[in-house]
Amino acid sequence: MVLNCARLVNKVAVVTGGARGIGAAAAKLFAQNGAHVVVADILDDLGAALAESIGGRYVHCDVSKEADVESAVELALGWKGQLDIMFNNAGIAGPSGSITSLDMGEVQQLLAVNIFGNLHGIKYAAAAMIKTRRSGSIICTSSSAAIMGGLGGHAYTLSKESINGLVRSAACELGVHGIRVNSISPHGVPTEILVTAYRECLGEDIQAEDVGKIVGERGSLLRGRCGTVKDVAEAALYLASEDSGFITAHNLVLDGGYTSATSSMSFIYQSTNRQ
Repeated sequence: MVLNCARLVNKVAVVTGGARGIGAAAAKLFAQNGAHVVVADILDDLGAALAESIGGRYVHCDVSKEADVESAVELALGWKGQLDIMFNNAGIAGPSGSITSLDMGEVQQLLAVNIFGNLHGIKYAAAAMIKTRRSGSIICTSSSAAIMGGLGGHAYTLSKESINGLVRSAACELGVHGIRVNSISPHGVPTEILVTAYRECLGEDIQAEDVGKIVGERGSLLRGRCGTVKDVAEAALYLASEDSGFITAHNLVLDGGYTSATSSMSFIYQSTNRQ
């Protein structure tokens, strides 16, 4: 394998939800930069094939189950004797619709994956890093839905906002051990979760390319451009590497300015620039 920048040479990483989408892109990029990667997911065929292709390891891992996350971390320790990077990326969309008719059983399942899954990941990654006396980087995938309303279902928004709070809290404790804890908040990346949500909302069998166009047309940065799994993987690489060695308790927002700048104003600026 040819290394890109070798920013993670001999580092050991666990990526949950690593079989496809953002997780798979990150697992590949980590490996290209020299990391030994454990792919943890419930999609066994995809995950095992990916792990083999990057010289990594695969473990079946339902992050809502504490024992599964512990096993993923133990696999990394048994394989290479250390853990340097934990990317808590696994998540689900959960129920949609009015808050007045939410199925609380579905809500509880979403919270088990999106909140407790991240808590499990931080717990066991931190314990391993402290035990082996290694500094490290723990990264969690949040969402732009945690920043402004209307970008996700109620339960999903609740879970992603909770992740950001958990990241800040964990960073306060773990900094003394040299362990950094950060989150990434992507917006509008046409992964399987977002595409499925658009299909349910619009009642049409639209594809990822269609979702990308819809999201891009509403953005502020280079209208027509939406975020990609590669964008998120690059952000995860930055937070995993020593390039971000003085950054912790931070939520890195990848939204092309969407949550901070109204796209309507961009028309005014564009018209002014053309005069």
